Amino acid sequence: MVERAHLILFVRDQERARAFWEAVLATPATLHVPGMTELPLPGGAVLGLMPEAGIESLLDGAVRPSTSDVPRSEVYLVVADLEAAWARALAAGARVVQDPAPRSWGHVAGYLRDPDGHLLALARA
Repeated sequence: MVERAHLILFVRDQERARAFWEAVLATPATLHVPGMTELPLPGGAVLGLMPEAGIESLLDGAVRPSTSDVPRSEVYLVVADLEAAWARALAAGARVVQDPAPRSWGHVAGYLRDPDGHLLALARA
């Protein structure tokens, strides 16, 4: 049985990523040390931010971070106040991909990219 999930994004600049995700999630990091930042997510999950050099080291230099602009992950957050969350994300440096709109699965959701190019979906049910 899984006790808690840690979802980790690889980032180019840990400090910039910390500031961005603290603003988006409206909560401070619970851990911020060289090589890892952790922020709490609802339900006990944790969003981790690891500098790209960390994954290179973990895999003994066998891989290098992608230079492609293709997003490799998405963080989908259902929020109580979509407009406020959208404004926080934009103020923190997010780039708009698609404005919030009704989606076929029943949410109103908009898509942004964080400073590292990961997709961020903000939605309301």
